[in-house]
Amino acid sequence: MASDQNELKLYSNWRSSCSFRVRIALNLKEFTKLNPIGYVPVLVHGDMVLADSFAIIMYLEDKYPHHHPLLPKDIHKKAINYQFASIVSSSIQPYQNIATLKSIGEKLGPDAQLAWAKHHVEKGCIALERLLKDHAGRFATGDEIFLADLFLAPQIHAAFTRFNVDKTQFPILSRLYDTYNEIPAFQDAMPEKQPDAPLTSTS
Repeated sequence: MASDQNELKLYSNWRSSCSFRVRIALNLKEFTKLNPIGYVPVLVHGDMVLADSFAIIMYLEDKYPHHHPLLPKDIHKKAINYQFASIVSSSIQPYQNIATLKSIGEKLGPDAQLAWAKHHVEKGCIALERLLKDHAGRFATGDEIFLADLFLAPQIHAAFTRFNVDKTQFPILSRLYDTYNEIPAFQDAMPEKQPDAPLTSTS
């Protein structure tokens, strides 16, 4: 009979930042060594179907607590990690979702999509940059990879590569972007490296 771990099945879209952040979590948890399917926004585990990247990541954290913990033990630092995740998932990402941009394009024309998204993404980046000034080390909340990094990496990638946000305005985000790009768990989760990515994709 298949092991409990091998019953996990994951599905995703290559460009989705939700999928991106969960792929990082799976890589850090060494999930591909347990089950090589490896991509998400929906996790199927037996009879359970779990959607939403935040919920999936927290499930993986509880399920595999000894494979690279994603939350610090310090309750204050843990709260800051939740704050970063919330800013990205609630205050930035909704403005760049495909359905939202499609609606903007239909109402205002295709040229308005990028400008509209860029405006809101830049606004979010300003908030993230300010918060990082008080908490960043090598990574977002110190010198270890935690939950905040899983949410920041896909968002920074989208900001710089999809929405043409000026990296020079955000030195800490830019430094983190370069740092994340050196780490295999993040590299392997990149959208263009996914099996369903178009061959011509560059972001």
